[in-house]
Amino acid sequence: MTLNRRGFLGATAATAVLAAPMVRAMGKPNVVVIGGGAGGATAARYIAKDSKGEINVTLIEPTRKYYTCFFSNLYLGGFKEIEDIGHTYGGLAAGGVNVVHDWAVGVDRDTKTVTLAGGGSMKYDKLILSPGIDFVDMAVPGWDITSQNAMPHAYKAGSQTELLKAQLTAMPQGGTFAMVAPPNPYRCPPGPYERVSMVAHYLKNNNPTAKIIVADPKPKFSKMALFQEGWANHYDGMIDWVGSDFGGDSVSVDPGAMTVTIDGEVTNVDVCNVIPAMKAGKIADIASVTDGNWAPVNAADMSTKADPDVYVLGDASQQGDMPKSGFSANSQAKVCANAVRGALTGSKVFPAKFSNTCWSLIETNDGVKVGATYEATLEKIAKVDGFISKTGESAEVREATYQESEGWYVGITADMFS
Repeated sequence: MTLNRRGFLGATAATAVLAAPMVRAMGKPNVVVIGGGAGGATAARYIAKDSKGEINVTLIEPTRKYYTCFFSNLYLGGFKEIEDIGHTYGGLAAGGVNVVHDWAVGVDRDTKTVTLAGGGSMKYDKLILSPGIDFVDMAVPGWDITSQNAMPHAYKAGSQTELLKAQLTAMPQGGTFAMVAPPNPYRCPPGPYERVSMVAHYLKNNNPTAKIIVADPKPKFSKMALFQEGWANHYDGMIDWVGSDFGGDSVSVDPGAMTVTIDGEVTNVDVCNVIPAMKAGKIADIASVTDGNWAPVNAADMSTKADPDVYVLGDASQQGDMPKSGFSANSQAKVCANAVRGALTGSKVFPAKFSNTCWSLIETNDGVKVGATYEATLEKIAKVDGFISKTGESAEVREATYQESEGWYVGITADMFS
């Protein structure tokens, strides 16, 4: 499966059906989107573009530049610059989206009002939440969000990614890099292990006697055979992965002393990347559409189980079989945008179909992928079929897979922000 920008943008076409419109006495309907990442930016862009001015679309996003979590590991490995993964919102504004750089701090579902940290508020007819993830307090004993400067999570891209890169480059020769991997479910299942690969790539070329320890609460992980094959081929002896069978689920950290304790054994480390357990971004909880961790949604349109006029996309949603990824969020956003536009204007609504592919880079030109297609059922987004790279593939296949990922990145960021 090869994706280019044209193929990616057209991947969601399907047979059309009609939706009943929401009737308004006067004025245009208002859609408010909270969160300007792969889900929110895509939904805002598609609703504004396809409604041709019939709907007022407002995107609320506190940051003026969005850094993609996908491809941020390549910055750690030295394959990208930080500017390569940063994107602004001027294209969305030019396309008819009212972009408001502020924090959404309140949602009143009875009055259909969103409150902003700056003191303003806005009404909505449909509200789309795409806030990404937050972290579960004290998920890793000894670590909380106040420890993120000493032991970065770097799982929200931007300054945290830059901090982790700075710590990596400052490691002493022969030092130790530790990662505490997250429990399921979490954003980007292969992400921690691509990160290990990219850290190993950097150390192999700059600090070849350094060691990497991975404490993992899981007995297995996404693309495990592919990563372990790659680690043996490229970084033999550098990476020590400790899964739950060997104490990886019994971990604590001390940011002040820079130690990691795995199953009672204390290790001094030079850098520690703590990726805690995750939950939906805070605004979803404020809107009272979560089960305490994630927001259950209807597969057909991504509307929440709690409120048919509130939708949740991407990482924050509890939707079924799709992984929490940028590709998934973008795919869900297109389904949601089509459904919202149909509900508000009576335009055609396409049957919900979803797809996802996650690429990972293990070493230079050694790319692997996993993906699937999905459909909406009454219970969930259900997997229809899937694919995954094979161990032992040729160098030519792996290089083509990496080049495919580069084409996808250009396509999805254009789809989000153009």
